[in-house]
Amino acid sequence: MKRRQFLKGAGLGAGAVAASVAAPAVVSAQETLNWRMVMPWPKGTPGLGTNAEKFAAMVKEMSGGRLNITIYGAGELVPPFECMDAVEQGVAEMAHGTPYYWQGKNPALNFFSTIPFGLTAWELSSWIRFGDGQKLWEEAYEEFNVVPFYAGNSGMQAGGWFNKEINSLDDLQGLKMRYAGLGGEAMRRAGANATMIPPGEILPAMQSGAIDAAEWVGPWNDMAFGLYQVAKYYYTPAFHEPGPGLEIFVGKDKFNALTPDLQAIIRFAAQAIAENTFADFTFNNIQSYQPLIDKGVEVRQFPDEVIMALAEHSKAAVDEIAGQNDLAGRIAASYLDLVKKAARYGKEFEATGLMHRAKVWGY
Repeated sequence: MKRRQFLKGAGLGAGAVAASVAAPAVVSAQETLNWRMVMPWPKGTPGLGTNAEKFAAMVKEMSGGRLNITIYGAGELVPPFECMDAVEQGVAEMAHGTPYYWQGKNPALNFFSTIPFGLTAWELSSWIRFGDGQKLWEEAYEEFNVVPFYAGNSGMQAGGWFNKEINSLDDLQGLKMRYAGLGGEAMRRAGANATMIPPGEILPAMQSGAIDAAEWVGPWNDMAFGLYQVAKYYYTPAFHEPGPGLEIFVGKDKFNALTPDLQAIIRFAAQAIAENTFADFTFNNIQSYQPLIDKGVEVRQFPDEVIMALAEHSKAAVDEIAGQNDLAGRIAASYLDLVKKAARYGKEFEATGLMHRAKVWGY
């Protein structure tokens, strides 16, 4: 989209945009700032929009009202998948989202959200906080002139809602579905007609028959969005999203112009909201699961044949991304090194422990 068309669509004139881009060299310690945060999901979306609002409230309280953030949901200021463009071009100062929504700009951004059969929520957080993740992420976002902050995780997601059972690869052929990230690419390679539509459009697309299947998040969000009304079969878990990360990113010039204390407030408020978001999703997914089943939903798992084919396609897609350039190769190598180490650790600790727990409690 051309700059002039984008800004016109955002409802801002050239003078307003120039004012938002032209940040002072240093913000005065007494100055009150009013910033805009855009999101790809509707305002108030459980776990997503709600925690973006909590982040804004934290920043306002910790800054003593010196930094106020107004939240704009999907389509209120810019279209859902143009949040990165909005911050890059100065239409908004910051955004709440997930990196693979901007994969059209750089496919390697998938690693900072999730990849199929990749890191779980806590593993992704560990890579970003204590591995090379944050440094590589900042390097990847350098070309967009924004600064990223890890802002939480939804945990293991669901494989999606289907109008028919998936018993073999044949059942995926030509199936119209909404599937995000590299999971969508794996589904396309397996023969499905996978596309990406904004969260707020999933239910209408299912109702109209534009798509036959869709993945969104997990029990809490899927119930809130009413997806049980349009599909009978609920596939779990998500092969493609074992722990998708969320982000808050800020225009680099805007961030650099802040006083050190305001920079610290944004950094630590993002860290606080990351823990809050994952806890929020974990608790509410657990609470929502049985009520969702009580709606008449039938839970299924993808057959081994389908999983192994999707794994093969996923690995091929990851290898292609890793080979695109030096940065993509370094991101993939760092991420996959932890995945391979975590696979054994997770099997012998978390996975075995969870199986033991299920036996003890009769599941």
